[in-house]
Amino acid sequence: MTHYFETPSGAEHRRTITARFWDTEWTFTTAAGVFSHDGLDLGTGVLLRSHTPAPAAGRLLDLGTGYGVVAVALATANPHAEVDAVDVNQRALELTAVNALSHGVAERVHPLAPEQADPARRYDEIWSNPPIRIGKPALHDLLLTWLPRLAPGGVARLVVGRNLGADSLQRWLVEQGYRCDRTASAKGFRVFAVSAATEPDDSSASRG
Repeated sequence: MTHYFETPSGAEHRRTITARFWDTEWTFTTAAGVFSHDGLDLGTGVLLRSHTPAPAAGRLLDLGTGYGVVAVALATANPHAEVDAVDVNQRALELTAVNALSHGVAERVHPLAPEQADPARRYDEIWSNPPIRIGKPALHDLLLTWLPRLAPGGVARLVVGRNLGADSLQRWLVEQGYRCDRTASAKGFRVFAVSAATEPDDSSASRG
């Protein structure tokens, strides 16, 4: 079976799937060799059904875009936003471009391999169903590469399976200096809002 963390070499076998979130029926083109090609996965569904992008968010990142569900949704919700859709799977990036075009947001959704993303770019929001199964060292390296690219006041929304170590990942993120709050929980998944930790307010200590 083709591993969806890599660009597959087998036949595509493209197909169309539908998904419902934000009170809208969406249609996407998928293919073999990409994550959850037979339908919207549970984790991403929980993420999208529990959150929408802030209206003022103008630069967003879909990290691990797959065939572009989140990237297309974000660009559709925020008509003036630019969305970087990052994945290591070239087939996934090609499908993201197809889906962005079919939803009328191709000019604002940018499918990119990780090395193509501008490291100086800062994002108002990062959305991700991170690839937990690549293992902790690789996952931690991934998050420590991308979370520092949040703009001041920015937030990353991560969805993680409870049985795949969501709670331990939350503790690790806090240990790295991030604020990590659980903002939703459904169907065995946790959704976290991750932001740069702020210094505690010590003003009360100085009051007499």
